[in-house]
Formats: sequence, structure tokens, C-alpha cells
Amino acid sequence: MPMRFVDLIIGFAMLPLATIASPAGAATLPGLCEPITFEGDQFIACTVDPSLHNIQLFLNGPDGQPYGSLESFVSSGPAVALAMNAGMYLPDLAPQGLYVEAGRTLTPLATGDGDGNFYLKPNGVFFITLDHRAAVVTTEAFRAAPDIAYATQSGPMLVIGGALHPAFADNGVSRYVRNAVGVRADGEVVFAISLETVSFGRFARLFRDALSCPDALYLDGFVSELADDSGMIVGGGHAAGPIVAVLQR
Repeated sequence: MPMRFVDLIIGFAMLPLATIASPAGAATLPGLCEPITFEGDQFIACTVDPSLHNIQLFLNGPDGQPYGSLESFVSSGPAVALAMNAGMYLPDLAPQGLYVEAGRTLTPLATGDGDGNFYLKPNGVFFITLDHRAAVVTTEAFRAAPDIAYATQSGPMLVIGGALHPAFADNGVSRYVRNAVGVRADGEVVFAISLETVSFGRFARLFRDALSCPDALYLDGFVSELADDSGMIVGGGHAAGPIVAVLQR
């Protein structure tokens, strides 16, 4: 989503709950995903072992133009186990920060300052290497390397080395449907999306305390969506820039 102001104690009106394409019961979710209740709010968490599944990023379709939406991607792209929007984007749907796809850097690392959640530092990078290792690191700690197959930059970091982002209120009054990615100590990747409007603080604690991710990166809010090969699961109708998808190896 284009740049937005950060989740500070100054309040905004709460937004409606996420549109759920089908009831959020275990039988309706991809096999990698499960519903979870944390601090009274509802989420879907999807756990992926990168040694068993390919995690890839997508931006443009075969015509060289952005897919433009998650719905377009799942209807015309490769068969996927699950897919989610994967980072903030500019008005032309170009990634706002670093974007690496199939080993090619399409957008460079953004290290400057600015307004909006993307620039609420520390921000960070989620990446996958050629040998299928995953990591979430801060932008400051990220180092480009030839073995990086896929990478997307976003912000803010939710959890950094087991600590919550220092700018977050405990449960700030700015609430959005949100999605993010975390990596566990054993290398498993967890993608999560809220089914209700939640604060940054609560969403960060979900990753640290319930999903056991010492490092987690916010991907976006309000436009957050989840889909699998059969269609939309959460959301629908929003634009999307970068998209992350899980494919069977």
C-alpha cells in the first residue's frame, strides 16, 4: 500500500473487519494454515518449511505488467499452496523498497528517511536464499549477496531479536487488518494475517509470544489479503504490488 502514517497513540477511526471469502474454520484453510485466537482477536497463521516448499515473490505477469491484485495472480499465475501481498508499493505498483525476484534486483535497497510505516525504523527485509534458507533482518543489517533468490523490503519490523519495535504502544488505537512474516529459530517461516483490525503492538506480540518468531516484518495493512489456488480466503478487491507465494517443490 502507498505510504501511510504510523501507528502512534494518536487515534484513527477503526475500520471494518476483514472480508472473509469463506468461514475461517480449519477445513476451509490451506493445509499450511490454521486459525488462531490471541489476546481476544482472530488471526490466520500459515507455517512453511522452506526446505519442503518453494517460497517465491512475484510482481509482473507474463505480459511484463504487474499482476495488480492477488485475485489476478491466483487466477492467472502458477498453482500455489497460498499467496499473500508482500510489501508496500508506489502508485504504479512498483515496490517501495528492495525487491529481488529470481536472483535479479529490480528495486534497490531503500535506506533513506521518509513518512509512513515503511520508514518507521527499524524497517527490514525478508529474503530467501538459493539453498532455501529464509531470514528476516533489519535494513541496517541486510547485506546483498549473490545467493539471495528473493527479497522484499518493508516496514516497520515487528520483532527484532525477540524485542518488540520500540515505537509501538502496548495496544495503540490505530487499528487495521494487517499481515506480516516472521522466521523462527529453526528456519520455519510464518505468514499471518488478522481477521480483525488490530494494533501494531498486539500484532507484534502475536509473532513473538504465540508464533515463536524472534524476528518478524510487517508487510502491510488495510490492503492485507490471503489466497490459495482455489481463490481468495481473506480480502479481495485491493491492489497489490509484490506478492509472496508458496509452491510445492
